[in-house]
Amino acid sequence: MTDPAAVARFSAGSAPRGLDLDRLTAYLAAHRPGLTGPLSARLIAGGKSNLTYLLRAGDREVVLRRPPLGHVLATAHDMAREHRVISALAPTGVPVPEALLLCADESVIGAPFYLMAKVDGEVYRRREQTDALTPAQRRDLAMAMMDTLATLHRVEPAEVGLADFGRPDGYLGRQVRRWAGQLDRSRSRPLPGIDELRDALAASVPEGANAGRIVHGDYRLDNLLATVDPVAVRAVLDWEMATLGDPLADLGLLLTYWDVLGDSDHGEGNPVADGIGPRAGFPIGAELIERYAGRAGVDVGPLHWHVALGCFKLAVICEGIHYRHTLGQTLGEGFDRIGDMVAPLVAHGLRAVREN
Repeated sequence: MTDPAAVARFSAGSAPRGLDLDRLTAYLAAHRPGLTGPLSARLIAGGKSNLTYLLRAGDREVVLRRPPLGHVLATAHDMAREHRVISALAPTGVPVPEALLLCADESVIGAPFYLMAKVDGEVYRRREQTDALTPAQRRDLAMAMMDTLATLHRVEPAEVGLADFGRPDGYLGRQVRRWAGQLDRSRSRPLPGIDELRDALAASVPEGANAGRIVHGDYRLDNLLATVDPVAVRAVLDWEMATLGDPLADLGLLLTYWDVLGDSDHGEGNPVADGIGPRAGFPIGAELIERYAGRAGVDVGPLHWHVALGCFKLAVICEGIHYRHTLGQTLGEGFDRIGDMVAPLVAHGLRAVREN
């Protein structure tokens, strides 16, 4: 689900960390007999949270998702939720991979996991990838990203069996409390200003007039599989934080990636913000908001608070990844720089919440 240069090579019968191929082979023989033959797997690089593997069974390739190794924050890596939401969205206009199997038995590979179909496309994550695009392709890709988000937010949860997927009332306040709790479980060093940001958010929670939509929870360009000839979003990935809530939370977090990190020195060379935003030749955030507002049927209104929440949430996520990296529990490259993003995110979040 990303370019071959960014993944470890297949080796017949080999098992990258986080997989037990012998147990997995036996489990699939009993529960998904169509996936037969010697198993081999490779870790798909770039995942900063749940682990994603390309699994080969004979002449067929599928994708396996499981939680990260060690220090798993409560509720943050729920495989059943991911499997449920992509299954529910399959008949809608939201592009998602086909869900194939869910396993809650941790004895198989050491954690719950699910399988989904492999989707062809590219994850645009690095500057050398987006630099290769024409200005028209960058613009069209950004607009396709926003059209897809608008399509998601137009889905009626009850019509796809997701009426009980979350508790929309009080969603924004719970988000502040939830990420404050995650922060407390990830602290390993002083983090100046982050408690002030938490308190300022908690003291100014907006009413959330748009509550009740399906929220992705981490919507951004490199959580999409896309093509540029023609430009299209082929699949939305990484649904681990999806719920029912206020869609402006998705928009605020996207703008945090796009304008806060993607248009500053802090994003340069960083694995989550290097190839996006105005510095990489994409439209500015205001154009993204305009495109989304014209298609989503959502009252966008002032977004300062939602951007501040996005900064807080992303700072907590980065701190959790930094903590796992210090414990040697991350797989892939670029994790040594994730912790450097926390301070600028906190600073921008404080400015945004004060402006709100």
